[in-house]
Amino acid sequence: MLGSLNMDISVTVPRLPEPGATVLGSAARFTPGGKGANQAVAAARLGAGVRMAGCVGDDDFGRRLLAALREEGVDHDGVRVTAGAPTGLAMISVDPAGENIITVAPGANHEVGAAEIAAAASTPGDVLVICAEIPVPAIKAALTKAVLTKAGRYILNLAPAPPEPDAAAIVAAGVDWLVVNETEAGAVLGRPVRGLAEAGEAAAALLTAGARHAVVTAGAHGAALAGPDATDTVSAFRVDAVDTVGAGDTFVGALAVALAAGIPAAEAVRAASAAAATAATRPGAQAGMPRPADILAATGVGWPAG
Repeated sequence: MLGSLNMDISVTVPRLPEPGATVLGSAARFTPGGKGANQAVAAARLGAGVRMAGCVGDDDFGRRLLAALREEGVDHDGVRVTAGAPTGLAMISVDPAGENIITVAPGANHEVGAAEIAAAASTPGDVLVICAEIPVPAIKAALTKAVLTKAGRYILNLAPAPPEPDAAAIVAAGVDWLVVNETEAGAVLGRPVRGLAEAGEAAAALLTAGARHAVVTAGAHGAALAGPDATDTVSAFRVDAVDTVGAGDTFVGALAVALAAGIPAAEAVRAASAAAATAATRPGAQAGMPRPADILAATGVGWPAG
């Protein structure tokens, strides 16, 4: 895993605030997060051996994030402690339906560079996952290294999508597996994407744009897959959502584990969708990430990767 590590500061609110509004919420909860670390934890809980590469600050939040990875059995030797920047923070508001607004202060995540890319590639693995909460040059360099070293499968979760034209240029350079949501797909394609049908159209368009496989997640509507061997849509699993923070990261981590286990593309996307739906039934990002038994209980789907 190459990506971000943040301390999440979460508040439950009666409604998400409009511009200029003040909303009183619950007491703040401080929990480990960051897309990269979340995806690492999601994969570890589903049985994978995981190595994390990224940056944290030399502060209490950074130490807490590293301790959380250790507790989950994630190798964090590739996480560099930086003296010049604080650990990244994510400020999260969550409403009663589980919807959220997230603002990220990247901090040390902006320090990710050559050392972290080398650390991510230093130990051969089945799947390399790259998230976009790190600088664009680091994303491009990591993708180039993956191609030049003929790495196995690699997944780019282009979340958040960088400003145009960087988003389109990254995909045009070639991506093995691209995973984006509707908003991020729209940023790459330059047009809105809404709902499962449009997600399917967008996934096909992303192949033309440069991805070998493309998955577009559409929240409560499901997910769409396009690739050389399969084109499919997966309807969302019906669950009682409590908190959708971390559901997308659970999807990416679960997809990586399923692909590493040799699960066919369409089945891997369905399994990842079940894992993400299960995560939405539980509060917190890393705290809510499921194990195989949790997925079976919430969705009826047996985890296919042993």
